[in-house]
Amino acid sequence: MFDKRNRWIVNTILIIATLAFVGLLILPFLGAFQENSRLAGSTPASPSASPASRQAELEAQARGYEAVLQREPENQTALRGLLDARLELGDLQGVTAPLEKLAGLNPDQPDYAILLAQVRQRTGDREGAVQAYRTILSTQPGNPRALQGLVTLMLQQDRPQAAIGLLQDTLETADEANQVTPNSVDVNTVRVLLGGVYAEEERYDEAIAVYDQVIASAQQDFRPVLGKAMVLQKQGKDAEADPLFASAASLAPADFRDQINQIAAGEPPTAAPTVIEGTNEPATSSDAADAPTAEPSPE
Repeated sequence: MFDKRNRWIVNTILIIATLAFVGLLILPFLGAFQENSRLAGSTPASPSASPASRQAELEAQARGYEAVLQREPENQTALRGLLDARLELGDLQGVTAPLEKLAGLNPDQPDYAILLAQVRQRTGDREGAVQAYRTILSTQPGNPRALQGLVTLMLQQDRPQAAIGLLQDTLETADEANQVTPNSVDVNTVRVLLGGVYAEEERYDEAIAVYDQVIASAQQDFRPVLGKAMVLQKQGKDAEADPLFASAASLAPADFRDQINQIAAGEPPTAAPTVIEGTNEPATSSDAADAPTAEPSPE
């Protein structure tokens, strides 16, 4: 029963579950590429440029990158430039080919594959999105963004049991995976994700049990405290939830406290401030809950 009206509840839990693990806040993919393009030295649009002239400029840039790629099909600078231009043009269909190429050229960097999954999902290719996420998880079973993306997709498909099964299987194989690659699966992050799915399915006792397990093992982690508070709030137990919200706010990084207070007040939270890797510049988006997200890194 994945009610879109309450989607922000599970999205908030799913998003906060990944934050401590990846060390970066999440932002919509278009903003990520625009920022990375700026950091890579691309020429920004003139503030006075009209929408029509900007579109013409982007189309010309795309044709230029395509010409380079005809001669050098694996030129990653041109591939990223073409990707950025097509994203800014809103041409999601057109970004698939360069994303597939970039993902293939950078198998050790899952960001492009995650973006590819998100674009496929946006363009209606859900099976392609599932395949892309599973490809990442086949080699990186604890990748938090791939887990979050696939779980969210399963919930949107009204397949909560599949989402629960995926997370339970990840937990069951975590010790083995961590022996092969130390710290490759963050068990607490996976548990918080699982608690979020239980909460969305109104399996409140199971959600609280999972959150309590994480709280016991990671007492300074605000995520399970916030998740438990949200479950109690959803049950109408505000007297029990309020001190947990206060505790979560005190444990959380300062950038999250406004969002936690909004949730405590029963309001859908605005997007948390985003810090781009390699900079100190914040960025925000009001539609982060529904937008695809990733943090691709320039070469």
